[in-house]
Amino acid sequence: MQQKTGYFGEFGGQFIPEILKATFDHLTEHYLKARQDPAFWAEYKALMAEYSGRPTPVTFAANLTHKLGGAQIYLKREDLNHTGAHKANNVMGQGLLVKRMGKTRVIAETGAGQHGVATATMAAKFGFECRIYMGAEDVERQRPNVFWMEQLGAEVIPVTDGSQTLKDAINEAFRDWTGRMDDTHYCLGTACGPYPFPELVSWLQSIIGDEAKTQIQTLAGKQPDRVYACVGGGSNAMGIFSGFIDQPGVELVGVEAGGKGLLSGQHAARLASPDGKVGICGYKTVFLQDQDGQMKDTHSVAAGLDYVGVSPILANYQKTGQVRFEAATDSEVIAAVRLLVKQEGIIPALESSHALAQAFKEAPNLRPDQVILINLSGRGDKDIFTIADAFGDQKWKDFICHKAKQYEGR
Repeated sequence: MQQKTGYFGEFGGQFIPEILKATFDHLTEHYLKARQDPAFWAEYKALMAEYSGRPTPVTFAANLTHKLGGAQIYLKREDLNHTGAHKANNVMGQGLLVKRMGKTRVIAETGAGQHGVATATMAAKFGFECRIYMGAEDVERQRPNVFWMEQLGAEVIPVTDGSQTLKDAINEAFRDWTGRMDDTHYCLGTACGPYPFPELVSWLQSIIGDEAKTQIQTLAGKQPDRVYACVGGGSNAMGIFSGFIDQPGVELVGVEAGGKGLLSGQHAARLASPDGKVGICGYKTVFLQDQDGQMKDTHSVAAGLDYVGVSPILANYQKTGQVRFEAATDSEVIAAVRLLVKQEGIIPALESSHALAQAFKEAPNLRPDQVILINLSGRGDKDIFTIADAFGDQKWKDFICHKAKQYEGR
């Protein structure tokens, strides 16, 4: 039976207010034209090469491999992408679409702030007006990224509704879009939302998997036995998985935010816990919701993983058995950060460290001739406040107190 447009198995679709229908039709039309136009992809790859530094390398983690024993560990270094994460891949591609559509203003939601910084960077590069919606809680814990968004020329709007996190920022961005559809494009940051966003974002992020498939073959002499990626909305996971989804013998592992434990009720594991339920909120996927269909509050040490829903493509992959989903707790994530920093001199984002944590648990149980590839989706500069606090670093606390006193005296 032919798959219905915009659906991935039973998931996906486009459940939107009538007022947005023409705008979504316009976006879909330009997306499909771009996808069928080799010149668009060539322009996109050239932009990412000369502006963003692609291809990002794959690094063999020799020290970790020796310390943990078992499988050979490789890292796909999206932390070296411009703006410090995989987010630039999506926004630069959407920026090219905005130019084709003739629009002059972009809006976006952001959680950890990486998508916000990437969108603000794209807007500065292309000369677009830019507004970023960010949950007030995330504004508080990701202040460095807020600072850079504003310096790049974006207006950052703290969202105080609901849980004051990513899902609420998305809601506000959609409200904005309904008021300025003629000149505004909503640059959605992950592989969620109504069609065509899940497919569009996954396509632009597939540059990760395209590169990694060739790189790992060259470095390891074979395709990986397992590929790990953290899963919030799902864009970095879709990016790396796209290169291996049809490869026989390659197991794909998505790692969600286990928060304070799956039994605690304070987590963001939609697919790795029994708490996820199928629902509709602009699109059909698995959400964390109560018996009345109301979206639950979520928790994660990583601001980019606390979304209440998940990509409908990944929901379908779980149902078909193409991807295995696990969850890493906050404490496991912090331990993974500490281990990678000390062993390899690489500072990972808290989001990415969920994938690291799961891979580090499983690597010792594999054979030395087996290979695992971890998508290091971002770097941890943005997380210094959270990481330093979790490490209990007294020198950092003293520094913050000293700076606070300095500001009080001004």
